[in-house]
Amino acid sequence: MDSLTHAAIGACLGELMLSRKLGKRALLWGAFAQNFPDIDTIAALWLAPSRNLLVHRGFTHSFLFAFLGALLLTVIANRWHKAQGVPWRHFFLFFLVQLLVHDLLDTCNAYTTGLLEPFSQKRFSFHLLYVADPLFTIWPLIALGVLLLLKSTNLRRVRWAVAGLGLAGAYLGYAAFNKNQVQAQVKASLEQQQIGSSRFFLTPTPFNTWLWMAVVEADSGLYVGHRSVFWPKSSQADFRFFPKNQELLSKAEDPQEVEDLKVFADGYYTLDHWNDTLVFNIPRFGQMQGWQNPNARFTFHYFLSPPRLDNKLVMQRGRAKGWSGEAFQHMLQLIFAESERNASETTRR
Repeated sequence: MDSLTHAAIGACLGELMLSRKLGKRALLWGAFAQNFPDIDTIAALWLAPSRNLLVHRGFTHSFLFAFLGALLLTVIANRWHKAQGVPWRHFFLFFLVQLLVHDLLDTCNAYTTGLLEPFSQKRFSFHLLYVADPLFTIWPLIALGVLLLLKSTNLRRVRWAVAGLGLAGAYLGYAAFNKNQVQAQVKASLEQQQIGSSRFFLTPTPFNTWLWMAVVEADSGLYVGHRSVFWPKSSQADFRFFPKNQELLSKAEDPQEVEDLKVFADGYYTLDHWNDTLVFNIPRFGQMQGWQNPNARFTFHYFLSPPRLDNKLVMQRGRAKGWSGEAFQHMLQLIFAESERNASETTRR
C-alpha cells in the first residue's frame, strides 16, 4: 500500500485511540507509526536488488516485529509525552494496532508480505487492491483533511474518523466481493476452453477493482487474461499463452540472483530475450497496459544478463510506462464493453 494511504489510515486511528490525551498530535503519531514498517526501504542502499525484493515487506512486516516495534515506539512516546499522563498500555496497544494494520493492508496487494518471519519464509498476498487505489484512499484522506481543520474539542471529529475508516473497510469488502465473482467466472472459462491448471490467481489492474487479470499456471508456461466484473456470466476471458522458457536460466550469470527471483515469484515467472538482454518476468504485477495489448511486456522485468544493466528501480520502471489518455479510455471501454453490449441486445429483444 502506498505511504499516503497508510498515513491517512494511521491518522484516523490516532484520532480514535489517542486524541483525548494528545489532541491533534495523535494524528501525527498515527501517520508515523502506520508507515514505520517501511523502514526496511533503506536496505536498498546496500543490498543487491534481488535480495532487497525479499527483504522489503519481510521481517519488518511480521507479527514479531509488530510486537517489538510497538515496544520501542511505546518507550519513545511515553518519555516524550510524560506530562500528558498516557498509560503505558494505551501507547503499546495503539502502536501494536497501527503496525498490525499496516502489515495486513500490505497483504491486500500483489507484492507479498512475510507475516511469519523469521519463523517461516512463507509470504502472503490476497490480491484485493492495486498498490494505489483512489477509491480506497479517498475516504480516510478526506477524513484526515477534516480532522486537521476541525478544532480538537469538536465532537464531530470521531464521526469523521469512523466514517473514513468505515468507508475504506467497506470498499475493501467490495473488492473481495468482486474478486470472488470474477474468480468463479474465470474457473468456468478455463473449463470451457479446456485449459488445465493446478493453480491460478487474480489480481486487480491499476487503480480499480473492476478489471482483473488472471494468471494461470501451465506445464510449460502461463496463461494470462483479463475479465471485468460487469461482463455477463456467459462471456469468457481470452487467454494469451506465455512460454516459461525455463531453459534460458542456464544463461544467467548469478545463481543467487536467480534463486531470489524464483522465491519472490512463487513459481509464476517467464523468461525471454529483449534483443541481447535476458529478462526475468513476474506477471503478478501485471502487464504494461495488457488490457489494450495482450502481447504487452510485463510490468516487473528484471535484467539477468548482461550484469551491467541496472535493476534498482525494478518495481517502479514498468508501472507508469505507456500510460496515456487513450490507454485509460481503452481500460474503461473494456470494463463496461460486455455489459453495454448485453444491455443493448436485451433492449433489441
